[in-house]
Amino acid sequence: MRMFRSNLRKLRSRPATWVTFLLLVGLYALVLFSLLVSTRLLTDPAQALAARQPLTFPTAYETTLALIIGTGSMLAVAYGAAVAGAEWGWGTLKAAVARGESRSLLILAAFAAVAVYTWLGLLATYAVGVPMTALGAALVGIDISGLGDSDGLLRLPELFGRAGLALAMNAALGFAIATVTRSQVAGIIAAIGLYFAEGIAWIFAPDLIKWLPFTASGAVVEGGNPGGTSVGGLELGATLDTGTAVLVTIGWLVVSLAIAVLRTEQAEISG
Repeated sequence: MRMFRSNLRKLRSRPATWVTFLLLVGLYALVLFSLLVSTRLLTDPAQALAARQPLTFPTAYETTLALIIGTGSMLAVAYGAAVAGAEWGWGTLKAAVARGESRSLLILAAFAAVAVYTWLGLLATYAVGVPMTALGAALVGIDISGLGDSDGLLRLPELFGRAGLALAMNAALGFAIATVTRSQVAGIIAAIGLYFAEGIAWIFAPDLIKWLPFTASGAVVEGGNPGGTSVGGLELGATLDTGTAVLVTIGWLVVSLAIAVLRTEQAEISG
């Protein structure tokens, strides 16, 4: 607990924590703005109604969370990589090991603090995003009377639990990559590269993609699509059902942390 509290205090003052949060809010605002504009530009009544539905409460509660996860996944990866890489680049891990601290506990405590701040960032962005969504919807004439819908509100704890797991896994992936490379910059670049590479993999491995980390974590939040989808005539593979996606995401989280711990245990960082 001592190391965990120390990491919490340390991350609270790091620029990466605040920059990541501000970027997440800014990106969400841009995505929301584009969706609101599209509802005004559509002239076909059926298309306009379909575009408005995700922004109509209580559905908008889930839409807001899905949009935050969609924009926040890559930021969580970068944040995890930034924190892990800084431990090596700034020599803080080396100094702690020299004091006789456990390497495994150090790395796990550091990640636990990262996970806490990703969850806090999710909650804070959602607290900003819901009023932002409601205001934007009202301005374009979308009914927001469902804001107080009890069923929609009661679903939020489960949705937040699944969203928190997805973001924690994304952060763990970046954390592990930066630990392996022992570099903040290399870790961020490699982690973001993996994020985009998985997106491209839809074209070449539509049946395999559902098992990969970012697709699996997306299915955790948005629910699976066992039948697959088609975009622009391109057949995309099916995604996992929610229960299976949760298990796969937990698996990627555990594997990422195991890699980070093993790399730290084997690295030459004493002295």
